Amino acid sequence: MQIVRTILWILLLVGVIAFSFGNWDRQIDVRIWPGIVWDTRVPALVIVSFLLGLLPMWIYHRGVRWRQGRRITALETATQKMASPKPDANIEPARPYPPKKDVPPEPANPVDPEPSENS
Repeated sequence: MQIVRTILWILLLVGVIAFSFGNWDRQIDVRIWPGIVWDTRVPALVIVSFLLGLLPMWIYHRGVRWRQGRRITALETATQKMASPKPDANIEPARPYPPKKDVPPEPANPVDPEPSENS
């Protein structure tokens, strides 16, 4: 996508340069307000007009992308906090049960028979 964007900008630049060379000899008068007249060449007027239309939209676009980036980061942070386990104050941590005292000890050798209850 970056290459397509670069090619379009280069084509636009080539078009503006070709237009400038073809119309540089023409000078026009631009009346800004009554009593204020600006003598300029056609290519300068076209470039200034293009920038006056492009810059506000570009600044708006960058602002929207910045705001959306902040919202996405905030949502990701909130999702990570919600997904992580929370320790509950009411539940005590699991502890192993104490060994039963009436169970006979296990044999040292697994081949030995279990002790009988009568002995």
